[in-house]
Amino acid sequence: MGRKTFKYDKILAKKFGSKIAYLRKDKNLTQDELSFMAKISPSYLSSIERGITDTTISTAKKLAKALQTDLPNLFKY
Repeated sequence: MGRKTFKYDKILAKKFGSKIAYLRKDKNLTQDELSFMAKISPSYLSSIERGITDTTISTAKKLAKALQTDLPNLFKY
């Protein structure tokens, strides 16, 4: 059963990362610019966008603020 949860989390992380990348590109921001605005490292942002890592609610909030959107919008796919 834990395996199914992991697969779901991986899919969710990929969708979330894709949404962040889409919004970033829509605003013509580089990863360096967005990471600076959100006060996270560029490598962490990269791993989020590629769906390699989960993120925290706090980081999601920082990203939403930097992207000038609301938190729920980050989870609309």
